[in-house]
Amino acid sequence: MASLPSAVVGNTLKPDPDFKRHIPPSLTFDKKNYGNNAQLDKALDPFSMEFNEAIAIVKECSLKVESAAYLPLLQECIDKNSVSEAQVIHAHIIKTGTHQDWFLMTFLVNVYAKFGTVGNARKVFDSLPRRNVVSWTSLMSGYIKSSEPERAIGVFEEMLEAGVYPTNYTLGLVLNACSSLSDIELGKQIHGFILKYRIADDTSIGNALCSLYSKNGILDSAVKVFQSIEEKNVISWTGVISACGDNGNPAKGLDFFVEMLLEGAEPNEFTLTSVLSLCCVIQALEVGMQVQSLSIKLGYGSNLRVMNAVMYLYLKNGCISEANQLFDAMDIVSLVSWNAMIAGHAQMIDLAEDGVSAHQIGIQALKMFLRLHRSGLKPDLFTFSSVLDVCSSLAAPEQGEQVHAQTIKSGFLSDVVVGTALVDMYGKCGSIQGASKAFLEMSTRTMISWTAMITAFARHGQSRQALQLFEDMRFVGVKPNKITFVGVLAACSHAGMVDEGLAYFNMMKNECKIKPVMDHYGCLIDMFVRLGRLEEAFDLIKKMDFEPNEVIWSMLIAGCRSHGKLDLAFQAAEQLLNLNPKDSETYLSLLNLYFVAERWKDVSRVRKMMKAGKIGKLKDWSWMSIKDKVYSFKPDDQQGLMKEVEEYLADLHECVKTLGYEFQANFEAINSEEQETTSSTVHHSEKMAVAFGLLNTPNAAPMRIKKSISMCKDCHNFVKYISISTSRTIIIRDSKKLHKFVNGKCSCGDFGSLL
Repeated sequence: MASLPSAVVGNTLKPDPDFKRHIPPSLTFDKKNYGNNAQLDKALDPFSMEFNEAIAIVKECSLKVESAAYLPLLQECIDKNSVSEAQVIHAHIIKTGTHQDWFLMTFLVNVYAKFGTVGNARKVFDSLPRRNVVSWTSLMSGYIKSSEPERAIGVFEEMLEAGVYPTNYTLGLVLNACSSLSDIELGKQIHGFILKYRIADDTSIGNALCSLYSKNGILDSAVKVFQSIEEKNVISWTGVISACGDNGNPAKGLDFFVEMLLEGAEPNEFTLTSVLSLCCVIQALEVGMQVQSLSIKLGYGSNLRVMNAVMYLYLKNGCISEANQLFDAMDIVSLVSWNAMIAGHAQMIDLAEDGVSAHQIGIQALKMFLRLHRSGLKPDLFTFSSVLDVCSSLAAPEQGEQVHAQTIKSGFLSDVVVGTALVDMYGKCGSIQGASKAFLEMSTRTMISWTAMITAFARHGQSRQALQLFEDMRFVGVKPNKITFVGVLAACSHAGMVDEGLAYFNMMKNECKIKPVMDHYGCLIDMFVRLGRLEEAFDLIKKMDFEPNEVIWSMLIAGCRSHGKLDLAFQAAEQLLNLNPKDSETYLSLLNLYFVAERWKDVSRVRKMMKAGKIGKLKDWSWMSIKDKVYSFKPDDQQGLMKEVEEYLADLHECVKTLGYEFQANFEAINSEEQETTSSTVHHSEKMAVAFGLLNTPNAAPMRIKKSISMCKDCHNFVKYISISTSRTIIIRDSKKLHKFVNGKCSCGDFGSLL
C-alpha cells in the first residue's frame, strides 16, 4: 500500500504562498497577449488564419516560429480533441529546435495529459530540464484520465520527494486516485497533511475527501468533512446526498436535501437525480413527486436524466401506467430510458400481487425490449442483463435463448455481467446444460459467476458437480463469499453429505472468516431433516447466534411430521406461532399438523390467530406460457376448457395408479369459517396445469409451470409418475424450490416427499 514519503511525514514540507490557489484543468492563452513580429509575418501567424490553414503551414514549413505562436494552436487542439494535429505541432517544435522552451514543453505535457495519451506526456515530462507543480500535476491528471490511478499516486510521491509543493488541485487529483483504488490508508495520510496546513475547509478539497470516505463506506467521516467546508457549492451538497444513498442511509440524504434548500442552494440535475434515487430506495413516492415538481420549476422538467429518474421512481412504486405515460411523452428516448423501463419492469415482477400479474409484467418487459430493438438503438450489457433477469423470473428459456443469440451478434457475450446473467437464467429455467455451456464459454469469470454456476448445480441436484466446481474456484484463487457457501451447503444438504457439509461450514467460519447467516443454518437444518436426524437439527438451533425464522421452524415441522416425531413437531409449532407469522401457507402447515393429531383446541387457536391477523385464504395458483399466451389455473376454476382438463386428469390418475401411485390426502383450510376438507374433493392447480400442458404442447417439449405456493406431497408424487408414463420433462418452480421431474426422479432430491 502506498504511503507518503518521509519528507512529508517528517513535517519538513511547507506549502508555498500560492498553496491555496487552484491550478486550472487546462491553461488557456488569449491572442491579445502576443504581438506580431517579423518571424511570424514570414512563417506563421495563428491569429490571422483559420486553424486548418495554420496546421497545413506547420506540416509544410520548417522555418522557426516563436514559441508563443504554438500555444493557441495547441489550445485549439485541446478544444477540438485532436491528438493527431497536436502531434504534428509537436513534430514541428522538435524540428525547429523550439523544444528547448521550458514553458512551451510544460504546456505540451498538459496537452497530452488532456488527451489521455499519457505515454507521450511522460516522454515530454522526462525531457524537461526542470519541473514545477504544473507539470507534475498535469502528468498526474493524464494517468487518472487513462485509468491508471496507481501511477498517478506514484507521480505524486515522486513530486513530494523532489521537494515540489502540491496545490489544492494536485491534492484533489490524488484523493480521486485514492478513491479509485479504495486506498483509504493513503487517503487518510493526505487528509492529515491537509489538516496540518488548515485547508480542509477548501471547497474542492472537502468535496474530494467526502467522495473518498463515501466510496470506502465511512459515511460519518464523509459527513464530518462536508460539514467542515466553509463555502459549500452544489457539488458539495450533491456529494453528501449521494454518500448517504451509497452507504445505506437514504433518509439522512433526504434530510441534507431539505437543509440544502433551506440554505438557499439551488440543486442541479445531478442533485435531483440523486434525491430521486433515494426516494426509489425507500419508496417515498409522495416525496419523489414533490421533487419532480421542483425539477419542473427549476427548468429540468424535460431533462432526460431527471425524467429517467422520475420514471424509475414510478416503476419502483408500482405506478406502471404513470411510468409508461412519462416514457411515451419523451421527445428523445435514450438507451438509459429504455434500460430504466426494462429494469423497472423486471423489479416490479417481485412486487406483483400474484404470480399471474408478475408474469404479465414480465411479458411487458420483453415487449419493451422488442420495441427497443425496432427503434434502431443497440442494447448494451445493462439491457441484456435486465432482460435475462426477466427471462429468469418468467422461467422462459425460449425467450432467453433468443436474447442469448442477440448477445452473440452484438458482441456482448464476452462481457462477464452478461455471461453471469446467462448462467443464472438457464439455471433458474431448469436447463443445467445451458447454464454449464454459458459458464464454460465465459472468457473471464468473477466470484459471482462461479457462485451462480455452483448454485445452479445445487438447485438441480448435482451436488458432486457443485462441490467440484467450488474446489476449482478455490484452486484458481477466487475467494468465495457467503452466498457461495449457501450454494455449497445446499449441495451437501441435497446429497445428505453431513461430514462434508459441516466441514465446509467450519471452513467458512474459520478459514474464510465469514460469519454464518440464517441461510447457512437453514441448509444444515435441511440436511439433518432430510436424513431424519431431527435431534441434531434442534441442537444446531441452540448454537445459533440469532433466533430461527419462519422458514426454519416450518422446515422442522414438515420434517418432524414426515418422520413421525410429533412431539418435536409440536415444539417447533409453538415456536413458529410465537413469531406471529403473516404467511397463509405457514398457517396451513400448522393446521395440517394439528388436524392429523386431532388437537382441536390448537386448531381453533390457530384459526383465531388467522382471523385476528387477517390472514387471507391460501391462494393456490399455477400458470404456464404457451406461444406467448399465459394460462392460469386454480382449484375452483370454472373456465370452459376445464371440463376437458378434468376428464383427462381423471384418465392420468388411473394410468399412474398402474405404475404404483397412491393418493395421499392433505387437509385443506378453505377459510376460518368453513369446515376442513381433504384435497380429494378438488385437484391442486399444478395437476390441472400438467394435464393442460400435456394436451396442448408438443410431445418432446419440456413443460414449465410456476406455482404460487409449495407443492404438496401428493402432487409431487403424482408428477413424478406422470414423467414416467409420458416420458416428458416437467419443470415446476414453486414458492420454495425448483422441481425438475425426469423419468420419475425430481431434482429436489424428493424434498417434496417431506411436505
